[in-house]
Amino acid sequence: MSDKHEKIKKMLEMQKKFMQYEHEHGVTPEEYYMADASHPLHNYRQEYQDLANEVCNMAHAEKGSIRD
Repeated sequence: MSDKHEKIKKMLEMQKKFMQYEHEHGVTPEEYYMADASHPLHNYRQEYQDLANEVCNMAHAEKGSIRD
């Protein structure tokens, strides 16, 4: 499996865990944006965003296009 597919798989797993947590506990903006190290959502937003950017850049590189 390619690196891009592995990243997409990880993103889907992260989404599934996030949705499960949200359905069971609800998520406040504070939890989503500023969760402390003991919280299950700590670094979720940043990690997901980093993966999404990497996948986007990989897709552009495959097609020879430039990301603005």
